[in-house]
Amino acid sequence: MTSPALALLFALPLLAQSDLGELRLTVRDPSGAPLAAHAELASTATGTRVAIDLAADGRYSFRALPSGIYRLRITHSNFAPVTELITLRPAIPQAHEVTLSLAAVDTSVLVTESATLVDPTATSTTYHVSSEELKQRVESLPGRGLTDLVVMQPGWTIEANGILHPRESEYDTQYVVNGFPVYDNRSPAFAPAADVDDVESLKIYAGGIPAEFGQKLGGVIEVNTVRNTNPGFHGALVLQHGSFATDSAFASAQWVAGRTTASVNGEGFLTDHYLDPPVTANFTNHGSNSSVGATVEHDFDDSNRLRLSVDRRETGFLVPNDYLQQAAGQRQDRTAAATEGQAYAQHIFSPTLIGTFGVMARDLTARLWSNPLATPIAAGQDRGFREAYVKASLAGHHGRHEWKTGIDARFAEIREEFDYQIVAYRLNPGNVRIFSRNTPASYTFNGTSPDREQAAYAQDTVRLGAVTVSAGLRFDHYALLIHDSAVSPRLAASWNVRPLGVVLHASFDRIFGTPPFENLLVSSAPSSRLGIGFYLPVKAAHGNYYEGGFTRALGGQLRLDATYFRRDVSDFKDDDPLLNTAVSFPIAFQHAEIRGIEVKLALPRWHGLSGFASYANTIGTGQYPISGGLFLDSDDAALLKSTDRFPISQDQRNTARALLRYQFLPRLWTAWSANYNSGLPSEDISNLPPMSFLNAQYGSEIVAKVNFDRARVRPSFTLNASVGADLWRHEKRSVTFQLDVTNVTNRLNLINFTSFLSGTALAPPRGASARIRWDW
Repeated sequence: MTSPALALLFALPLLAQSDLGELRLTVRDPSGAPLAAHAELASTATGTRVAIDLAADGRYSFRALPSGIYRLRITHSNFAPVTELITLRPAIPQAHEVTLSLAAVDTSVLVTESATLVDPTATSTTYHVSSEELKQRVESLPGRGLTDLVVMQPGWTIEANGILHPRESEYDTQYVVNGFPVYDNRSPAFAPAADVDDVESLKIYAGGIPAEFGQKLGGVIEVNTVRNTNPGFHGALVLQHGSFATDSAFASAQWVAGRTTASVNGEGFLTDHYLDPPVTANFTNHGSNSSVGATVEHDFDDSNRLRLSVDRRETGFLVPNDYLQQAAGQRQDRTAAATEGQAYAQHIFSPTLIGTFGVMARDLTARLWSNPLATPIAAGQDRGFREAYVKASLAGHHGRHEWKTGIDARFAEIREEFDYQIVAYRLNPGNVRIFSRNTPASYTFNGTSPDREQAAYAQDTVRLGAVTVSAGLRFDHYALLIHDSAVSPRLAASWNVRPLGVVLHASFDRIFGTPPFENLLVSSAPSSRLGIGFYLPVKAAHGNYYEGGFTRALGGQLRLDATYFRRDVSDFKDDDPLLNTAVSFPIAFQHAEIRGIEVKLALPRWHGLSGFASYANTIGTGQYPISGGLFLDSDDAALLKSTDRFPISQDQRNTARALLRYQFLPRLWTAWSANYNSGLPSEDISNLPPMSFLNAQYGSEIVAKVNFDRARVRPSFTLNASVGADLWRHEKRSVTFQLDVTNVTNRLNLINFTSFLSGTALAPPRGASARIRWDW
């Protein structure tokens, strides 16, 4: 399996996603001649809405569409319109022909978009983010556009520096970008930032996971960058200016001629608020990012497609200081870069069988540098990997069955260099001990290791009237610092109870979660032992995921999703940050149990109004002993025998989200969103320095945001507002403007507070940004 970094995440499309389909439309006039009509395709359940003017041959291929029910409407000034419902299946292109009649004999049947509000065959709870929502997103901080959209969904929470936690899992988010899985940590502290303006749609889920996907299964985010556009030259230019000296620009251009599509894109930003700082003064928080990519795709005929793409991305930023570090003169610089190339081929053997083959090569580097005044530790890092990834699959339809089988393999060489120099074992005020006296004053690690991973899978979806069953089986072999293999069955089913207007669903997923890639060698290699503390290899996680719930349409306009889930995981992963350096090391506990409920009520579109409200209640409990990682404090050895239970570090018990958008004029709209979090666990007060020291390090206003009696951060609340306008629109060309104000009330929100597993981080204060977008 692959572990590509963010450059892969924003490479242009490879049409191999498990749940995406293609509709090949042909429109004819009453005589059978091709007709250049206008086609509109929409699905309320997925948020898809595409409008295309067909060429003279009357043909168009709608690509990379989420499977489900769509409303197709064909219009032409000389003929009667036609409106139909189409069920789009995944993988194999689906041909569909429409013949228009003379207007005088209009026989069209009324089909409304409400018929596409619920997918009656969905076997798990899924959330979709449409192209319109992506374009009109509230812009908070650079590099976090995607994570901010994902965290609005129930069950997803965010920790310091934009780290996503699906259902309280750590190191367990998988992006699937145009068919390729991405396992690396996607937060700004770990990887180059995202070109969210290049993304067309998102699909988000955490249960009923197809056997095609493995390793990181806490939650899956399918990212689609394919745009359905008319032939000719198209592009977009986005310029933005905002608070914290933030400026950004994105540009893309696409040329569609015949069977060939060529695209280029580039992006860059500067900001003085890149990470989540530990103090309100926001010291040393500058960041910058740049990227460029290109792709060429050619259909040799209706059966054969080839795609080539390249991408380069770089990010550099400073690590924010607390008050003590700032007074000492600390400076820490981090950089990350990724270069990647892909090739993809597709062959349609028959109307019911398709084969795909993809190969990728990439190179990733990440570095940390500290100046001599760094306090209390000067750390340095230079890590990276080079890899080759190969995958192949066959997919087909046969009667009631939609099946897919495939293999993939990853071959990588990983390197890690890490060093530190302790500058101070104690800090004032109060001469507080920071490091044990037995901790070596300096340390250097230099290690390399090959990574060899292979997987094979088979899955089948059977539609039996009102019942849909999806079953799969996956085999994984993992060989990095440890060797392990697993067979993982997957099963999901749904029942469309038509008399009640509700779709019931349930799923079981057996998971095999390999250790996180970042800093694994220094955490787990025997050569990393320091002669103090203890070391245990970080093993693969094994677990069972259970989910059950329902989806129901209310009044033809509202959609209600409710889900209950439970997870039991052995060798549960977490991370151990190195103070405020933005470097963290993977660790593991013997077991974790996570359970909860998620509810979302959505109003896709009604008289200019749209939005949603959601709530999630989740309880995550870990259990000692420690089962993996590097621990420098000898006192931690007691955790090797402990069987105590504790709230896991991502245990955000209650979260609520809401969004309301109103189109009060044809070219003018406003949107308001709100976020509530009940608070993450913090360190027990008995393990913390004196209050006088904490006040000097972080400020009394930050310390006051911690409930030390409950050992939790106090609840947070954020209110955001946006207004947008179409300044100019003509055919397919438009200029739009959007103004955002985030954290309108300027509330001080604390995300994390210093602890064994998490550093201290503040959410952004009130900020404003203006964005102008030109599409042509």
